Amino acid sequence: MKLAITSQGSYLQSPVDPRFGRARYLIVVDTETGAFSAVDNSVNLNAAQGAGIQTGKRIVDLGVDGLITGHVGPKAFSTLQAGGVKIYTGASGSVADAIEQFKAGKLAAAAAADVDGHWA
Repeated sequence: MKLAITSQGSYLQSPVDPRFGRARYLIVVDTETGAFSAVDNSVNLNAAQGAGIQTGKRIVDLGVDGLITGHVGPKAFSTLQAGGVKIYTGASGSVADAIEQFKAGKLAAAAAADVDGHWA
């Protein structure tokens, strides 16, 4: 499975970024092989508005099956859902920790956004 995890850094030991749209990096991981790459999301880090939607479009374009993040707002949730990406919120610790939480079934797929828009 191909997952994207919001991250504050570009490595598996970097902390999960609880913000979806304004996350500094998106770590894309193949859960089968363990291969990963870091995608710079700084273009949306300081966006005046639309960061969640733009980051959502980017996630869809990356062709991932699922997203692991701390929180996601309603517009980003709709964008991801329309792109067929499953959303898992509530992740904490490092990116590697979040992957293990996912593999252990500790992260449930979200049915709706868990924060209002413009959550910082």
